[in-house]
Amino acid sequence: MTEQSRPALKESQVIDALRECYDPEIPVNLVDLGLIYDVKIIDDWIGVKMTLTTPGCGMSGVISQQVRNRLLKLPGIKDADVRIVWEPAWSPARMSEDAKKKLGFTA
Repeated sequence: MTEQSRPALKESQVIDALRECYDPEIPVNLVDLGLIYDVKIIDDWIGVKMTLTTPGCGMSGVISQQVRNRLLKLPGIKDADVRIVWEPAWSPARMSEDAKKKLGFTA
């Protein structure tokens, strides 16, 4: 399949790929933790805007590099940028129901 005939990558495919990325200290993927805020796909480039559970997270470099490395494995992607943002602030309310149960945030 040539590059021009390859179907465009969908945001849902990017989100599925990001489900393989984890904060090394939390046994839940970044998507279910509610850390992924935005995904942009432009030709062979992907940009991800995400946050972390705390601004002082010492794993920020490791996590953002893990996300970038995973994005670069997607078909047709030649470059990726990961931007960590602090607004809006993350809270446990952003987590999926499964993540809340796994981490004991259920009422």
